[in-house]
Amino acid sequence: MTDELLQWRREFPILEKTVYLISHSLGAMPRATYDRLHDYAEMWATRGVRAWAEGWWEMPTRIGDEVARIIGAEAGTVVMHQNVSICQSLILSCFDPKPERNKIVCEELNFPSVLYVYEAHARGGRLRLETVRSDDGITIPLERMLAAIDEETLLVPISHVLFKSAFLQDARAIIERAHEVGAYVVLDTYQSAGTVPFSVKELNVDFATGGSVKWLCGGPGAGYLYVRPDLQAKFEPRTTGWMAHEAPFAFESSMEYAPDIKRFLHGSPAIPALYAAESGYRIINEIGVEQIRAKSVRQTQKLIELALEAGFRVTSPRDPERRGGTVTIAAEHAGAVTKELLRREFIVDYRPGAGVRISPHFYTKDEELELVIREMKEIRDTRAYAEHEKAGAAF
Repeated sequence: MTDELLQWRREFPILEKTVYLISHSLGAMPRATYDRLHDYAEMWATRGVRAWAEGWWEMPTRIGDEVARIIGAEAGTVVMHQNVSICQSLILSCFDPKPERNKIVCEELNFPSVLYVYEAHARGGRLRLETVRSDDGITIPLERMLAAIDEETLLVPISHVLFKSAFLQDARAIIERAHEVGAYVVLDTYQSAGTVPFSVKELNVDFATGGSVKWLCGGPGAGYLYVRPDLQAKFEPRTTGWMAHEAPFAFESSMEYAPDIKRFLHGSPAIPALYAAESGYRIINEIGVEQIRAKSVRQTQKLIELALEAGFRVTSPRDPERRGGTVTIAAEHAGAVTKELLRREFIVDYRPGAGVRISPHFYTKDEELELVIREMKEIRDTRAYAEHEKAGAAF
């Protein structure tokens, strides 16, 4: 079978020397990113401070429109920030919790950085954090999630795809339940955008956030924040700065929020990161997430079959409708196995409680899946594994 998406391999230099299966953590860098970062340096070198008026100032919204195409949003609904922690904090700063509505509901398997934000704010007593428990460390029962959302709930920050297991949550059901009781949902799409098709507009989600490090192949420092159009004028974020001002260059001493998505900006943006991120977005949009998803489902299924055949235990969902783009394999002494794989130029990673995380993307060859499982089996069955164990490699 011809895989037309493999034509994109030549655009990613690291694929020439490694078996790169870690797009859930850091997507491969597009070759064009070299040129874009050179463009940034050239702009700074030749235009100096004039660069702000010649494109830099508008980049957080212009680049945000590129992300909007990927996540099924309208233009003018996405702004760029440095990371998800900032975006979550900014959203939270929009609200004034009351005793009768101050509960935050999120899942136990949410990404820790997100949990840290809400835990920190809960310490003052103005918020109550309720984390929905997982029975298996892989999934979150939908019924339990829906039951936790009640009339006292203010915000529901959830991961679309869980980082440890790639479990794909039923975001629509959670959003509908939250709206029934007057709560808002913050959908973290970090592990879904670029590999799972969805539309924040069709989901009717209130806020969405994510970053470019993973499936979008955009590198670090380029997080994004979506705000539903009808909510943009409703909120006045306390986490703010001069870019959120209606007239930032008037240098007024008091805040007058911009009337649109710009009010969800804050201080000066990370311009180099925005230059770096754009090439990945363009590739994702050119291919289309539907095509990427079709290949992902096929390859993750193949990876699961290969792992089971080799005697490994798979800790990701078997149902492709409930699985993102990653397969987690609970190899014995998974930390040591991962260390040896990296030494052999098979780029994967390991998370406690999940095992080895392996992620094919649109640029992955089928034979690379066979190779990584073969290497894992060999490591398990040979002295290389024993040597790492003797050296004290942690599980």
